Amino acid sequence: MNGIFYNNTITTLPRWAEPLHLSQPIGYAYETATHFVHLYGKDHGLNVISVGLTVIEQKNGTLVDWVQRVFGAQNIQPLSLPIGDTVESLWRPSLYYSNDIEAALNIDPYEQRSAEQALRVLIEKLDDILLYVEPSPSGLASYGHKSRELLILACTEVENLWTSIFQKAGIPPSNNRMYTTQDYVKLLPKAGLNEFEITFKNYNGLRAFQPYANWNAQQPTQSLSWYHAYNKTKHDRNASFNEATLENVMDAISGVIAMFCAKFGPFSLLHDNNALSSLMNQHFHINLKDSDHSTYYVPKISLPANTRNDLFLYDCYREGHNEQWNVQPLVL
Repeated sequence: MNGIFYNNTITTLPRWAEPLHLSQPIGYAYETATHFVHLYGKDHGLNVISVGLTVIEQKNGTLVDWVQRVFGAQNIQPLSLPIGDTVESLWRPSLYYSNDIEAALNIDPYEQRSAEQALRVLIEKLDDILLYVEPSPSGLASYGHKSRELLILACTEVENLWTSIFQKAGIPPSNNRMYTTQDYVKLLPKAGLNEFEITFKNYNGLRAFQPYANWNAQQPTQSLSWYHAYNKTKHDRNASFNEATLENVMDAISGVIAMFCAKFGPFSLLHDNNALSSLMNQHFHINLKDSDHSTYYVPKISLPANTRNDLFLYDCYREGHNEQWNVQPLVL
């Protein structure tokens, strides 16, 4: 059973004064055996789907008629995944709570802790470089041994995250020897990697970093410019030392952050009370840009027999009516 998503244009909930369609302009809906179900979602930041803002009403007519009448639904489109399904190791909204993310993505918590530690080291090393080099246009073009070292560390961590997803899914290298960017680029549409936008908070006028925006299967290495620079400066420092620029380093670390978010979800980086979360909130803002809402994970609820028939809003997560996620294997 697949659902639909759409733009909300009106709020008609009984005894609800706040115009939810302004703060939560995206709707997601499906039907159970007895009721229609709608969830509100945001269209900025990390596009959180508010499972606590679930609206249900007894079925009468079609689902499309219902969302048009109650929510003023416009631009109605189908969801690509069945309701309640997720893909192993690939985060998408609506996954928000840590226990929900861990179950829905089949996360190994020890692997996540290791990835967090690796990311913390990278950010601390970048922070040290930024004490001496300002990321102005001329500063971004600067290069040296420290930036080359950090570029190599960041790109090998990206490779580790890519490889771990393939190995967990049991997907062998296409050349039967080792994974290459011809394999890794296949993750791009599945994980929505091109959607992640990383902003460095402390520098006015610095561009936002979308490390995977130009990645494509036709040129899987060259189109990832910072990764291509890493390959060149790693294998031939004498000829390509100037590829280890601060800008490529910042793109590469943004690439690690995006991959971490795609594999483990972004919220542990932002909400956990630890050193990494403190660093992340000090330096970065994470955003989804031009995100594909059709790929989002929508929770499936199981309503009790005595559920009310009128239109009302309730917190399905707190009420414990969410079914367990149906975790699907990654297929490329």
